[in-house]
Amino acid sequence: MIDGADRVREWTPSFPLDIRRTLALHKRGGSDPTHRVRPDGSIWRTSHTPDGPGTLAITRRSGVVTGHGWGPGADWLLDHLPSLLGADDDPSALVARDPVVAQLVRRGEHSGIRLGRTDRVWEAFVPAVLEQKVVGKEAWRAWRHLVRRFGVPAPGAPDMHVCPPQHEWASIPSWEWHLAGAEPVRMRTVRRGVAFDVERHHEHLRTLHGVGRWTESEVRCRALGDPDVVPVGDYHVCKTVGQTLIGRPVDDAGMLELLEPYRGQRYRVVRLIELYGTRPERHGARMSMRDYRGF
Repeated sequence: MIDGADRVREWTPSFPLDIRRTLALHKRGGSDPTHRVRPDGSIWRTSHTPDGPGTLAITRRSGVVTGHGWGPGADWLLDHLPSLLGADDDPSALVARDPVVAQLVRRGEHSGIRLGRTDRVWEAFVPAVLEQKVVGKEAWRAWRHLVRRFGVPAPGAPDMHVCPPQHEWASIPSWEWHLAGAEPVRMRTVRRGVAFDVERHHEHLRTLHGVGRWTESEVRCRALGDPDVVPVGDYHVCKTVGQTLIGRPVDDAGMLELLEPYRGQRYRVVRLIELYGTRPERHGARMSMRDYRGF
C-alpha cells in the first residue's frame, strides 16, 4: 500500500499483463535514478511531463492496476498509464510464420508482454545517444551522473531524480560531460538535439547529425511503442536473432532478411527474442568499459 500520493488512478487491463517485464525496457541499469523496482514489488518512474516533473508508482492487486502520482506532472502520468503499459498495443498483429516464432508468440501471450509507450521522446533520446557504441554500464554511468547532477529530486520519491527538460541540456558544461564519462561526440549529438522539436517531429530524428538507424529505433520502441523498428547496428541483437531463428549468428543484413516476413511487427519479434530467445556462445573477451574521466 502506498500512501500520500497527490493523485491516484485505478485501471483494470482486459489482457494478461506482466508489468515489470513490460516496463523493463525503460530501465537504464540497476541504479537508474528515473526507474526503481521497490522491495514490495511496486515500480516507480519519473518524468518531466508537459505539465512539469512528476513521479508515478505502479502497484497491482487482484488484477487492478493502481497508479499513484506526485508533482505537477501527476495527472499527465496517470492519464498515460494505460498506454505506458501497452493498452494501445496489438500483439495479435504478429502472425507467426514458422514454429520458432510461434513458440515465442505463445510465451509472450502467456506471460503478458506488451509494447508500451512513454510519449516522452527526449527522455528516450538522451540515453539512446549515451549508449551509442559503448557498453551498457558506461552509458548508464553517464546517464546516472547527468540526471542526478542536473535533474530535480523526484516529487514523492527523494531518492530518485527527474530527467532535466530538453532546453536545459544545452547549458550543461562540457566538464560535466567529462565527469560523466561521455566523450565530446555524444555530448555534441545531444546538444544538437536540444534545438530540434523531437516530441512533434520524431519521424525526422535521423536528420540530426550523429543519429542513425540504431539510435532512432532505440527511441521509437520506447517512446512510441513502435512494433516495427529494427535495431540495426547493435552488436548483440543480430547475432541473437540469427541464433534463435536459424541456429547460428548472423550480421545485420542477415537479421533484416530473417525479419522481412514480419515487416510491420519486426521489433515485436526482436523483443520476444531478447526475452526468450537463444544467445550464441561467447568467444573471446567481453567489450571493455572505457573511462574518459581520467583523460
